[in-house]
Amino acid sequence: MTHQDAGHYAAKHPEGTVDPEIKKRVLSRAKSGRISCAAAHLIAAERECPPQTVGMNIDLLEMRLHQCQLGLFGHDNEKSMSVEPARLVHSELEEAIRDVVVDRHISCENAWQVAKKMQRTKMEVAAACEKLGIKVKPCQLGAF
Repeated sequence: MTHQDAGHYAAKHPEGTVDPEIKKRVLSRAKSGRISCAAAHLIAAERECPPQTVGMNIDLLEMRLHQCQLGLFGHDNEKSMSVEPARLVHSELEEAIRDVVVDRHISCENAWQVAKKMQRTKMEVAAACEKLGIKVKPCQLGAF
């Protein structure tokens, strides 16, 4: 959604309904109308549901996600990424990333899997993707 759509997140899910248990958990972890990516993923794990389901509920509650674990949004200045392009991308990491790239995009989920497989942080993988000109898309929570 664009900046102009801020506050109209529920419009992405015209047929969606709020899960009362997810709502309770989201509201208990939210601060100032925002919930962190990590907290949203924790709720998904607790509820044993896909992160997308929690993301939809967050949208239906008209709340904002912040502190993306890949550093793509919601850090310091809300409008900018905190991840910087890596200075150097080791060939093994580049190969692992390129193995899962489709049309110059890597999904958030695949980026996380690469980080785990390569024993790197999620931010390191995101920084490598920035250096390689590979965009992360889609987000597991549906933010982008």
